[in-house]
Amino acid sequence: MTGIMWAALGAVIALVLPGIGSSIGVGMAGRAAAGVIAEDPEKSGQCTVLQLLPATQGIYGFIVAFLIASNAGLLKGSGASDLAVSVGRGYFFAALPIAIVGLVSAYLQSRVCCAGMNIVAKQGEGGKGIVLAIMVETYAILAVLVSVLMLVGVK
Repeated sequence: MTGIMWAALGAVIALVLPGIGSSIGVGMAGRAAAGVIAEDPEKSGQCTVLQLLPATQGIYGFIVAFLIASNAGLLKGSGASDLAVSVGRGYFFAALPIAIVGLVSAYLQSRVCCAGMNIVAKQGEGGKGIVLAIMVETYAILAVLVSVLMLVGVK
């Protein structure tokens, strides 16, 4: 494989895997929110926050994919074909932390968010559920930081 192919593959997995996790997570949390809102429409604001939290991993993946595509010259169209294989592999491996952690944490965060919907339904207050969901978010933030730091080192 050429350097540009490695870089493109890295950008794709950085975008797609967290995007899949976020899509699944937002869908799961949305189903839980619909049940709570059907019983009490006043709780829609808190439910919406809980539903949106798993979407952030997809955003983190997009940021890393954009950085890879930009740095590798994929967005220019020309000049990208002469990318060294070692550099392309560097971009690929830099994508792995957010790709893997983003996929898994979005799914697991959605499960915590669904449990948070139960708190909203029973107690009318979702702050505790949001704090619990943010604990899972911490690992996605660490993964995006590791990916970005690895990108800085690619030469």
